[in-house]
Amino acid sequence: MSAITLYTGKTMDITTPQKENIDIADIAHSLSMICRANGHFKSFYSVAQHCINCAAEAYARGYSKAVQLACLLHDAAEAYVCDIPRPIKNGMADFCLIEDRLLDMIYRKYLHRGLTAREQAEVKEIDDTMLCFEFDALMGKRLDVGFEPYLLSQPRFDACDCRFVERYYARLVKELVREMELCGAALD
Repeated sequence: MSAITLYTGKTMDITTPQKENIDIADIAHSLSMICRANGHFKSFYSVAQHCINCAAEAYARGYSKAVQLACLLHDAAEAYVCDIPRPIKNGMADFCLIEDRLLDMIYRKYLHRGLTAREQAEVKEIDDTMLCFEFDALMGKRLDVGFEPYLLSQPRFDACDCRFVERYYARLVKELVREMELCGAALD
């Protein structure tokens, strides 16, 4: 059995996901409850908060609404398949295929398209930058991400109430989707 029951009561077969079963309420709730670093940070810091910080950094850098939304959604597949640390995930090819398929479906649902190579690179750089600053703030450890990371935003790394983060995340996704649709930026 590969179907899971979601927060909203829907079920999703993660091996053959359907776009209509993807719901921002499920994503926001789940990501707000999942701790980054497999729970090894010194205090609770959710995947949703990480994504919010990434989107704020994309905004501070003047990146497009699509990249800001992609930053919010870049870990959204983890709402369905969980968060696995990179060193472990790198050895799990089948898992990565399922996760990549889910993420592409999520992007297509909310961005109405996949990401360009440039957008992927911008999201990855912000994700790696945030990871570096998270480890510094929450573990007192400096990570080598292969480049000199910098921040233009002022992310929060303190523990935030899960319900607040859940509502903020969902609202931010909806606002960015609406703004992109109003501007015609989300065309296929």
